[in-house]
Amino acid sequence: MRELTRAEEEVMQVLWKIKKGFVKEVLEHFDEPKPAYNTVSTIVRILQDKGFVSHKAYGRTHEYFPMISKSEYSKTHLSTFVNDYFSNSFEKMVSFFAKEKRISVKEMEEIMKIMEGEVKKQKSK
Repeated sequence: MRELTRAEEEVMQVLWKIKKGFVKEVLEHFDEPKPAYNTVSTIVRILQDKGFVSHKAYGRTHEYFPMISKSEYSKTHLSTFVNDYFSNSFEKMVSFFAKEKRISVKEMEEIMKIMEGEVKKQKSK
């Protein structure tokens, strides 16, 4: 799966949120200053060429919808990120954020609870 540019990801975030929509509806979900209609239209067509989006035609108007779920993209994108920046080690990634104080104590405790639950699940299999 190809990685999205920042602009493509912003459009996909809107489409994942609204499930389907015309360019005008996608544009309504952007903060000010909003991008130009033609910009969003071009990005949606690029996303379609990449296989992330498809459409249903109503004459000359198109309603767009995601072909890839947010969780599917997130899983692939995160795996690539961890591989590229942390030698494919989630341990190194979490350690990095903890050392940089990007994770609060409360968040670390929550991560530990989640991990303990997953360890129990996998041991019981």
